Amino acid sequence: MTDHREEDLEERRRRLTTELAERDAKVKDDERAEINADQTRKGYGMAMKISSEFISAIIVGALLGYLFDYFVGTGPWGMIVMLMIGFCAGVLNVMRVVGVVASPHPADRRLDLDDKGNGR
Repeated sequence: MTDHREEDLEERRRRLTTELAERDAKVKDDERAEINADQTRKGYGMAMKISSEFISAIIVGALLGYLFDYFVGTGPWGMIVMLMIGFCAGVLNVMRVVGVVASPHPADRRLDLDDKGNGR
């Protein structure tokens, strides 16, 4: 009788061990899927930020060029020049967001102004 109980107990332990191992594997798979989904969301967010900064710089440049041409009467030249400046500003913004070009730190700009003001 005691032998039969021990066998049943060992069988239950083995079954419990396999069920726990399967559950742990499933939880780890779920965690990996959540990490991948989080990285994908971050990527989409970064893509939206980059594209919106690039497009908005071009639109602002074109709008300023159009207004300049409207009030000054220079024809399409103001719009062409400001559109190119807007494109360059958009590329610079994209490069800053990606990390290729670093924006100057405010403390560095303040030091440069102090150095110029002191006659150095």
